Amino acid sequence: MKLSVIIPAFNEARCLPDTLAALQQAAAGMSSELIVVDNQSTDDTRAIAERCGAIVASERIHNIARVRNTGAAKATGDLLVFVDADTVVPPTLLQHIQNVMHRDACVGGAVAVAYTPIRRAWMRWYLKGWAFWGRVFNMKQGAAQFCRVDAFRDVGGYDESIYVGEDIAFYWALARHARRTGRTLHFIEHPKVITSSRRFDGLNPWQVLVLTHPLVIWLNWRRASLWTSWYDTPVR
Repeated sequence: MKLSVIIPAFNEARCLPDTLAALQQAAAGMSSELIVVDNQSTDDTRAIAERCGAIVASERIHNIARVRNTGAAKATGDLLVFVDADTVVPPTLLQHIQNVMHRDACVGGAVAVAYTPIRRAWMRWYLKGWAFWGRVFNMKQGAAQFCRVDAFRDVGGYDESIYVGEDIAFYWALARHARRTGRTLHFIEHPKVITSSRRFDGLNPWQVLVLTHPLVIWLNWRRASLWTSWYDTPVR
């Protein structure tokens, strides 16, 4: 089983080296490829990806769902693994995913997320609340998601009409697909991936409470005008 690991990246020169180094360590000895999708970066994102030996694809449209789909279109593996550019995977994760996906009944899944230390104490409580509602509504973040190629095609990939929260919508689509076909999803609780807390540290409290609130995201994820700052001036 060949793994295609897809990393969407916009101006990720600071985080990308650690992300790719961890993925290369996790993929050692496995049949795999790393694909970085450069979303018109103006820093050294592309050069870093090339220097690290990744396949580099280009996507000019600033829509994270489209960027993920561009990477999937470039992939040649049997299994797609989507990892955010500010996310570090543990050394055993890719092997764990491959073991899970050797079960024919499993169409895909996601990996639990832990964050780098957060400076604001109140944000830690906010994220605990997010985790609670995530369990209630089966919201699994896209910092690390995976699925079979045929399942990805069957659900139509990531929904490009959605500008934020596309990972949640995709996981829900996979869940519906699994139910229709009598198959399953698998959520990996351990080991967790480690994602940068930069957004929660860099946004002001009002932006955090509004722009990262699950209900606000769900009600407005197709309103491109609300998320321009998410794409034009992201926290880096």
